[in-house]
Amino acid sequence: MRFCKTNLKAAGTAAMVIIAVAALLVFLLFRPGKEVLILKDGESGKIYAKYEANQGMTFSVSFIHSVNKTRVKEAYEIKDGAIYLESCLYSDFGAGVATEVEEGQSLTYTEDGEMFLSGFNRRIEGLSYIVGTVSDHILEIDGEEISLRDLCGRNSTVRFEVVK
Repeated sequence: MRFCKTNLKAAGTAAMVIIAVAALLVFLLFRPGKEVLILKDGESGKIYAKYEANQGMTFSVSFIHSVNKTRVKEAYEIKDGAIYLESCLYSDFGAGVATEVEEGQSLTYTEDGEMFLSGFNRRIEGLSYIVGTVSDHILEIDGEEISLRDLCGRNSTVRFEVVK
Protein backbone atom coordinates (compact mmCIF):
# COMPACT_ATOMS: atom_id res chain seq x y z
CA MET A 1 0.00 0.00 0.00
CA ARG A 2 2.88 2.38 0.82
CA PHE A 3 4.36 1.78 -2.65
CA CYS A 4 1.09 2.84 -4.36
CA LYS A 5 0.78 6.03 -2.29
CA THR A 6 4.37 7.03 -3.13
CA ASN A 7 3.81 6.43 -6.86
CA LEU A 8 0.54 8.36 -6.81
CA LYS A 9 2.16 11.25 -4.98
CA ALA A 10 5.07 11.35 -7.47
CA ALA A 11 2.70 11.14 -10.43
CA GLY A 12 0.57 13.94 -8.99
CA THR A 13 3.64 16.15 -8.47
CA ALA A 14 4.88 15.45 -12.01
CA ALA A 15 1.47 16.28 -13.45
CA MET A 16 1.36 19.58 -11.55
CA VAL A 17 4.84 20.52 -12.82
CA ILE A 18 3.84 19.70 -16.41
CA ILE A 19 0.66 21.79 -16.10
CA ALA A 20 2.60 24.72 -14.61
CA VAL A 21 5.21 24.62 -17.39
CA ALA A 22 2.49 24.38 -20.06
CA ALA A 23 0.62 27.33 -18.54
CA LEU A 24 3.82 29.39 -18.48
CA LEU A 25 4.53 28.59 -22.15
CA VAL A 26 0.99 29.50 -23.17
CA PHE A 27 1.29 32.78 -21.25
CA LEU A 28 4.64 33.67 -22.83
CA LEU A 29 3.65 32.73 -26.37
CA PHE A 30 0.04 33.93 -26.41
CA ARG A 31 -0.15 36.60 -23.72
CA PRO A 32 -2.86 39.22 -24.23
CA GLY A 33 -1.78 42.38 -26.01
CA LYS A 34 1.20 40.81 -27.77
CA GLU A 35 1.12 41.78 -31.42
CA VAL A 36 2.20 39.56 -34.29
CA LEU A 37 2.95 40.44 -37.91
CA ILE A 38 1.43 37.69 -40.03
CA LEU A 39 2.20 36.97 -43.67
CA LYS A 40 -0.56 34.94 -45.25
CA ASP A 41 -1.91 33.91 -48.60
CA GLY A 42 -4.32 36.62 -49.75
CA GLU A 43 -6.72 34.09 -51.22
CA SER A 44 -6.66 30.98 -49.02
CA GLY A 45 -5.61 32.59 -45.73
CA LYS A 46 -2.77 30.05 -45.30
CA ILE A 47 -0.20 31.49 -42.89
CA TYR A 48 3.31 31.65 -44.33
CA ALA A 49 5.10 33.25 -41.37
CA LYS A 50 4.64 35.06 -38.06
CA TYR A 51 6.93 37.66 -36.49
CA GLU A 52 6.67 39.34 -33.11
CA ALA A 53 5.52 42.89 -33.83
CA ASN A 54 6.55 45.29 -31.10
CA GLN A 55 5.49 48.92 -31.22
CA GLY A 56 7.98 50.73 -33.48
CA MET A 57 9.19 47.59 -35.23
CA THR A 58 10.22 48.21 -38.83
CA PHE A 59 10.39 46.02 -41.91
CA SER A 60 10.80 46.58 -45.63
CA VAL A 61 9.93 44.92 -48.90
CA SER A 62 12.14 45.42 -51.95
CA PHE A 63 11.51 44.36 -55.52
CA ILE A 64 12.33 45.21 -59.12
CA HIS A 65 9.76 47.56 -60.63
CA SER A 66 7.93 45.76 -63.44
CA VAL A 67 8.03 48.71 -65.87
CA ASN A 68 11.30 50.58 -65.34
CA LYS A 69 13.26 47.51 -64.10
CA THR A 70 14.88 49.33 -61.15
CA ARG A 71 14.86 48.46 -57.46
CA VAL A 72 12.12 49.80 -55.18
CA LYS A 73 12.34 49.44 -51.40
CA GLU A 74 9.31 50.32 -49.28
CA ALA A 75 9.79 50.63 -45.51
CA TYR A 76 7.04 50.17 -42.92
CA GLU A 77 6.61 50.61 -39.18
CA ILE A 78 4.21 48.95 -36.74
CA LYS A 79 2.34 51.60 -34.74
CA ASP A 80 -0.79 51.27 -32.64
CA GLY A 81 -1.50 47.77 -33.98
CA ALA A 82 -1.33 48.84 -37.64
CA ILE A 83 1.14 49.00 -40.53
CA TYR A 84 2.36 52.44 -41.63
CA LEU A 85 4.32 53.24 -44.79
CA GLU A 86 7.28 55.39 -43.72
CA SER A 87 9.59 55.67 -46.73
CA CYS A 88 10.33 54.56 -50.26
CA LEU A 89 13.67 54.24 -52.03
CA TYR A 90 13.62 54.15 -55.84
CA SER A 91 15.69 55.07 -58.89
CA ASP A 92 13.12 56.04 -61.48
CA PHE A 93 9.48 57.01 -61.79
CA GLY A 94 6.91 54.41 -62.75
CA ALA A 95 3.41 53.15 -62.01
CA GLY A 96 2.68 53.13 -58.29
CA VAL A 97 5.72 55.22 -57.35
CA ALA A 98 5.23 58.67 -55.83
CA THR A 99 5.80 61.52 -58.27
CA GLU A 100 5.17 64.44 -55.89
CA VAL A 101 6.45 65.36 -52.44
CA GLU A 102 3.50 65.98 -50.16
CA GLU A 103 3.38 68.12 -47.03
CA GLY A 104 5.47 66.53 -44.25
CA GLN A 105 7.52 64.45 -46.67
CA SER A 106 11.09 64.98 -47.78
CA LEU A 107 12.95 63.87 -50.88
CA THR A 108 16.70 63.29 -50.71
CA TYR A 109 19.16 61.56 -53.00
CA THR A 110 21.60 58.80 -52.07
CA GLU A 111 25.23 58.74 -53.22
CA ASP A 112 24.10 56.31 -55.96
CA GLY A 113 21.51 58.80 -57.22
CA GLU A 114 18.50 56.91 -55.85
CA MET A 115 15.56 58.93 -54.59
CA PHE A 116 14.64 58.50 -50.92
CA LEU A 117 11.17 59.76 -50.12
CA SER A 118 10.39 59.76 -46.39
CA GLY A 119 7.82 61.13 -43.98
CA PHE A 120 4.78 59.27 -45.33
CA ASN A 121 3.42 58.15 -41.94
CA ARG A 122 0.52 56.65 -43.91
CA ARG A 123 -1.58 53.87 -42.41
CA ILE A 124 -1.86 51.01 -44.90
CA GLU A 125 -4.98 48.90 -44.75
CA GLY A 126 -4.69 45.60 -46.58
CA LEU A 127 -0.97 45.64 -47.41
CA SER A 128 -0.41 42.99 -50.09
CA TYR A 129 2.26 42.13 -52.62
CA ILE A 130 2.08 39.75 -55.56
CA VAL A 131 5.37 37.87 -55.51
CA GLY A 132 7.27 38.32 -58.72
CA THR A 133 7.52 35.65 -61.36
CA VAL A 134 10.59 37.24 -62.99
CA SER A 135 12.11 39.07 -60.01
CA ASP A 136 11.80 38.20 -56.34
CA HIS A 137 10.35 40.27 -53.52
CA ILE A 138 12.64 40.46 -50.48
CA LEU A 139 11.30 40.98 -46.96
CA GLU A 140 13.85 42.50 -44.59
CA ILE A 141 12.90 42.08 -40.95
CA ASP A 142 14.99 41.89 -37.78
CA GLY A 143 18.15 42.25 -39.89
CA GLU A 144 17.30 39.18 -41.97
CA GLU A 145 16.49 39.08 -45.68
CA ILE A 146 13.76 36.61 -46.63
CA SER A 147 12.86 35.66 -50.18
CA LEU A 148 9.08 35.85 -50.53
CA ARG A 149 9.41 33.65 -53.60
CA ASP A 150 11.00 30.91 -51.46
CA LEU A 151 8.58 31.47 -48.57
CA CYS A 152 5.33 31.85 -50.49
CA GLY A 153 5.91 30.87 -54.13
CA ARG A 154 5.87 32.78 -57.40
CA ASN A 155 2.76 34.78 -58.20
CA SER A 156 1.38 34.38 -54.64
CA THR A 157 -0.59 37.24 -53.17
CA VAL A 158 0.99 37.84 -49.76
CA ARG A 159 -1.06 39.82 -47.26
CA PHE A 160 0.63 41.48 -44.25
CA GLU A 161 -1.48 41.90 -41.09
CA VAL A 162 -0.87 42.86 -37.48
CA VAL A 163 -2.97 40.89 -35.00
CA LYS A 164 -3.08 40.56 -31.23
